[in-house]
Amino acid sequence: MHLRPAPPRRLPPQDMVALDAQEQRAQRVTWSVGAVAAAVLLVLVCLLCTRALF
Repeated sequence: MHLRPAPPRRLPPQDMVALDAQEQRAQRVTWSVGAVAAAVLLVLVCLLCTRALF
């Protein structure tokens, strides 16, 4: 007994302009979070270095 799988369903259409806009927003958020993390790490390293020197 051989069963045949159902044919694949048709995918809904995609709004490529909206997808591009969302991707740009996500990239901006990622860069912002990275910049904030880098600034915090820089401040911590500066504090640790000044504490070690004095």
